[in-house]
Amino acid sequence: MQDQKQLRRLYWRTNVKYLIILLSIWFLVSYGAGILWADQLNKIRLGGFKLGFWFAQQGSIYFFVILIYVYVILMNRLDRKFDVHD
Repeated sequence: MQDQKQLRRLYWRTNVKYLIILLSIWFLVSYGAGILWADQLNKIRLGGFKLGFWFAQQGSIYFFVILIYVYVILMNRLDRKFDVHD
């Protein structure tokens, strides 16, 4: 019984760690690239648009979708590791 409780706690702790890391990356990309470093990034053009503008308008959304896929992959691995997969 105690082992199950510890396994659940470890599973949840790992899940929260993944969330914190991935959401921190998204924050850095969306806030950093779209606001803080926009002036420096605007010197670079992507598809005719300034890179800072692109990150503020579209890039952070694309990055978030990629991070969702990364989260799914990580959680599938974690589920198999703890034998809680479908």
